[in-house]
Amino acid sequence: QVQLVESGGGLVQDGGSLGLSCVVSRRTVTTGAMGWFRQAPGKEREFVAAINWSGDNRYYTNSVKGRFTISRDNTKDTMYLQMNSLKPEDTAVYYCAAGGRFMQTMDFKDVAYWGQGTQVTVSS
Repeated sequence: QVQLVESGGGLVQDGGSLGLSCVVSRRTVTTGAMGWFRQAPGKEREFVAAINWSGDNRYYTNSVKGRFTISRDNTKDTMYLQMNSLKPEDTAVYYCAAGGRFMQTMDFKDVAYWGQGTQVTVSS
């Protein structure tokens, strides 16, 4: 069974940085696309970033372009999200995602596997 485990969330001040990691239990999953979604209280789960298996194609939602960087290391079965210049609007639970067609649609409904989520809080 596929398992994804996120880590690296926490509390940071406006303008600060955090790095998130997602470890996958099966190497097979890393041969496909992976990505990150986030969900704030009372909001729908939102696409953040995605990366293909080889790491040469990356996509970001407009609100994080230039601030967030997605990457992966398939030898370690790990995906990363480096978040710089964080804003209070970035506060949410961040979820690791894998499988499905979400890289094409940017829709959370097209994700096959989810991590448990890690809380990111940006204070003003």
